[in-house]
Amino acid sequence: MAGFSSGAAISRGADPVDFNRDIRPILSENCFYCHGQDAAKRQADLRLDVREAAVDAGAVVPGEPAASTLLERIHSSDADVLMPPPDSNRRLSDAQKRLLEQWIAEGGDYEPHWAFVAPVRPPLPAVQRADWIRNPIDAFVLEKIEAAGLAPSPEADRATLIRRLSLDLTGLPPTPADVDAFVADDDPAAYEKLVDRLLASPHYGERMVLPWLDAARYADSNGFQQDGDTWQWIWRDWVVTALNADMPFDQFSIEQLAGDLVPDATERQRIASGFNRNHLLNGEGGAIPEEQRFVNLFDRVDTTSTTWLGLTMACAQCHDHKYDPATRVDYYQMLDLFNRVPEVGTPSYFSSRVRVAPPLIELPTEENTARIREFETRIAGLEAEIAPVANVAFAAWKKGLLADGSPADAGLPDELGTLLAVPDAERSDEQKAAIETQLRAHFDKAVGPETIGELPASKSLTDTRQQLDSYRKDQIPRVMVMSDDQPRETRVLDRGEYLSPIGDVLSFEPPAFLPPLPDDAPRNRLGFAEWLFQPEHPLTARVQVNRMWQMFFGTGLVKTTEDMGVQSEYPIHKNLLDWLAVEFREAGWSTKAMHRLLVTSATYRQASRVTPELLAADPENRLHARASRFRLPSMLLRDAALAAAGLLEPAVGGRPVYPYQPDAIWESLAITKERDFTYPASHGSDLYRRSLYTFWRRTVAPANMFDTANRRTCTVRASRTSTPLHALTTLNDATWVEAARVLAQQVMLAHDTTLAQLTAAFRLVLSRSPGDDELATLTSALERQAELYQADPELAAALLAVGESPRDESLAPSDHAALTAVCLAILNLDEALTRE
Repeated sequence: MAGFSSGAAISRGADPVDFNRDIRPILSENCFYCHGQDAAKRQADLRLDVREAAVDAGAVVPGEPAASTLLERIHSSDADVLMPPPDSNRRLSDAQKRLLEQWIAEGGDYEPHWAFVAPVRPPLPAVQRADWIRNPIDAFVLEKIEAAGLAPSPEADRATLIRRLSLDLTGLPPTPADVDAFVADDDPAAYEKLVDRLLASPHYGERMVLPWLDAARYADSNGFQQDGDTWQWIWRDWVVTALNADMPFDQFSIEQLAGDLVPDATERQRIASGFNRNHLLNGEGGAIPEEQRFVNLFDRVDTTSTTWLGLTMACAQCHDHKYDPATRVDYYQMLDLFNRVPEVGTPSYFSSRVRVAPPLIELPTEENTARIREFETRIAGLEAEIAPVANVAFAAWKKGLLADGSPADAGLPDELGTLLAVPDAERSDEQKAAIETQLRAHFDKAVGPETIGELPASKSLTDTRQQLDSYRKDQIPRVMVMSDDQPRETRVLDRGEYLSPIGDVLSFEPPAFLPPLPDDAPRNRLGFAEWLFQPEHPLTARVQVNRMWQMFFGTGLVKTTEDMGVQSEYPIHKNLLDWLAVEFREAGWSTKAMHRLLVTSATYRQASRVTPELLAADPENRLHARASRFRLPSMLLRDAALAAAGLLEPAVGGRPVYPYQPDAIWESLAITKERDFTYPASHGSDLYRRSLYTFWRRTVAPANMFDTANRRTCTVRASRTSTPLHALTTLNDATWVEAARVLAQQVMLAHDTTLAQLTAAFRLVLSRSPGDDELATLTSALERQAELYQADPELAAALLAVGESPRDESLAPSDHAALTAVCLAILNLDEALTRE
């Protein structure tokens, strides 16, 4: 066979081939699409994802590379024979071909995908620099660093560490006083005490909720043309509270997946179940309710499987998964979990602004209760005022009605007509009372408005009742939650078409390649949620600790945090991932304990400086021989600017607010007169609340928040891009400009000299003092800006007019404007935008 050497002559690697590490990625990327488990797309009736099938077909002949047709095809020079086919745009490298040869020569053994096997706590590896290790994380990291011939970076300085910790754990920068105290603290446990203080901060939950909101596709409106507002912020506040309380992750998950099914479920647990009601709701005129209901079901399967299993189950909606061993039956058995909600698929009209869909919980606030009481008091007063006239009118109407002898022609309700048909002498006392009650009700509703409706008090009564009804519908919070009160039959849908069910009725079972559901477990969302935390479950803990690593180190131990299936990368630090997964489970699923473990490691505490040696050996920092350095999420950039200026409103929780946005930002939605899409700008302290509380409209997201999840679908790995639009935002958006103005005012009022003012502003933003060269650059910039604004007072006035916060008029406008421009530059320094 031409094109490759015989098995005896293969140049084997120094180490035996590992199927999961070396071979599966090659086959998955290049072969499984046409030769995997999806029978509908399988070519030549050949499967390469199952060893027995590959061996039976002669593609793999264990120990005999020269006899294996797989190797013949990948080495062929004939385009009609070559695999992968030339038109597939896939090519195997020479190194990959050699690995396949070595694998077959060594016996062609297969292994289950590593992520589908329950993690076992590995022993700590032996390392040379044991003195560097602060906790077990470091032993695993150091093993890989040393194997690559590298050394870990030195520890970052204390000012950098407190800023890094504060941003990572609370999303806010430390104050200069906090920095000074930490730098001066000679307690050996000073770092650990700082970590514990930040973990206990109420702002911890506000930081940690952000990736969870992305996963839950949380927003404050439904999407689509009407884009009705919702009250799901009540669920958002539940999550913040749970995170601050360090609710064990198993309980945290069970309540969000099935809080309504927990025995004797509390109101709070039912609110938690709103996780799977955060999806889009299509109320457009052409929307078919049942079709939209299935769109919602598909979304719940995708969101739930991505969030907790790290699997792309959506790929099995129309056909068996092409890479993972998930079948269509697996998919629809999981969909059965959600096919029991009493919903129609479209939202209900509550007001021109609010459109939500049952099931829901009505949660009037104290303000709502007081306002309703006011309405009811006014209504009672008006009713008392018109009662004498109404009673006379009712008596006259009733007398005429009953004297007429043919009440059946009076347009009465059927039930009342039936009662009146009974002869008076034969009526029971209950019937007589019912007649009186129903006659009065009918009069008040249908007759009274015509007979006494022109009275001023009667008009006021009608108007007030309408106002009360509108207020109830528009202002009383109603959070959407889950319920299993309407179970339906679930079948596979042919090609995912909701009108094409096929096959037998299905009930929930976990995917067949994962551990089975215990025999005594309920076949519903509660059973599923509890199944996720079985000790033998291979995915739940791994998925979560991988995302924790992503948060603190920039990239997950498995880069594809949304997918731990066959298409995912084989983790360099697999033993560390497994150790962390077992630790998370055995430590009682405490998220704060895991976060503490991560941030107290020597790995986390390294400096982030990139040396030429590290850049050449590990450009993506996957070995973690230095701390990761990455731009802060835009939500935190806004919060940090407000905090540096002293503007940030620290209140936790509550309904969304409407800070600065471009003029008429929602006007493109006003294509009909169904509702007013004028942006309801906030004022006062609401302008300066954390970005978490900014109203998130699905059709038009906040314009000053870039690289964010779209909040329409589940997102667990945020994108990081770099475009001029980002700088245009942080240099021109009203929030940043006002923050710079207020920061300049703050330091001008606190310090007399220019150097002191520049140093104070620099410290408030960057948590460190400027060096001599930096201070000289800032001074030069300030002098240039002062010349500009002294020559153009109108330009200075325009800059100082940005934002609603009051300006201290005692400050010279040109000086204030000049320092504002420099403070804006400081807020836009790379170091200010970056988590160092």
